[in-house]
Amino acid sequence: MQEKISGILRRTAQVFSGGGRGAVSSMSSAAAASAASKTAPHPFWIIVRKEMSDIMLSWRYVILLGLMLLTCGASLYTAITSIKTAVPTGEAVDTFLFLRLFTVSDGTIPSFITFVSFLGPLIGIALGFDAVNSERNKGTLSRMMAQPIHRDYVINAKFVAGISVIGILFFSLGLLIMGLGLLTLGIPPTFEEFLRMIFFLMLSVVYIAFWLNLSIVFSVRFRQPATSALSCIALWIFFSVFYTMIIEMIAKGIAPVNPTHMDQLVSYQNTVQFLMRLSPGHLFNEATMTLLMPEVRTLSLFVPPEQTYGALPSPLSVGQSLLLVWPQLTGLIAAVLVCFMAAYMMFMRQEIRSR
Repeated sequence: MQEKISGILRRTAQVFSGGGRGAVSSMSSAAAASAASKTAPHPFWIIVRKEMSDIMLSWRYVILLGLMLLTCGASLYTAITSIKTAVPTGEAVDTFLFLRLFTVSDGTIPSFITFVSFLGPLIGIALGFDAVNSERNKGTLSRMMAQPIHRDYVINAKFVAGISVIGILFFSLGLLIMGLGLLTLGIPPTFEEFLRMIFFLMLSVVYIAFWLNLSIVFSVRFRQPATSALSCIALWIFFSVFYTMIIEMIAKGIAPVNPTHMDQLVSYQNTVQFLMRLSPGHLFNEATMTLLMPEVRTLSLFVPPEQTYGALPSPLSVGQSLLLVWPQLTGLIAAVLVCFMAAYMMFMRQEIRSR
């Protein structure tokens, strides 16, 4: 009898020990699965890294990078030559010598800010004109949408990847110019100059992000990359060349009959300035001129004499310059958001079919 009882107890212990090991193994597998889910990257960032690698490994990016390096080197050479011949060394701190690396030119080659305002839109257009329609034509967009990911991850990742590449490119070029200027001039920038250059690079990224989002809008709207590229380039040429001509014609038509009348003159100048500020390039030029030239105290075309009476001819601080360009910066950010929302809504409403 005792042997039967001991046998039953041994079998019961074996059953419980086996179940315990199964429970422990199931708990360990669940813990491993949860740990793997925590360490696995988010699908959104996987798409962002894929888009960034596609951009950086393309010939388009290599050509744009080489073009920007060439233009930056040429503008830096002319700026250093002009500074050495025109600016005494003893006036480096008083005249913001280091900032002139971005603004000074000898007349043969434009300055760095001129190259940024001219080539920046082309970089944004080149990175976004085929962001969506090329994948739609290749059939990769439908295969991506077949995966268990949210649809808005695709359009958001394309914007984040594009603006990340633009930020890396321009901050690298800006720091390269600072380093070469430091080695050449032998004068380090002050903290205020460094802040102004950083804010200028951030403003450049925002300005190019506008053209990036605009090109993505056309990429979502048109199925052919050539059509979207031509549409973006047409808008860029319009704002760069023809918009100023149109505003000059309008200004001649609404010019006051009696230019000595103060109220009519102020209203005329404000109207012309408002029309000019509808162009993103004009907003960018005003903001960069104020940030890199602390001597600029106002952006108005006409300043009443009572506002200038008793004012000291001293440069503005960084905070005052930022307050002065805050409307321009807000306008550029608003334009970026409007273009992004247009591309987002159009992409979310489109029907994606497999070829």
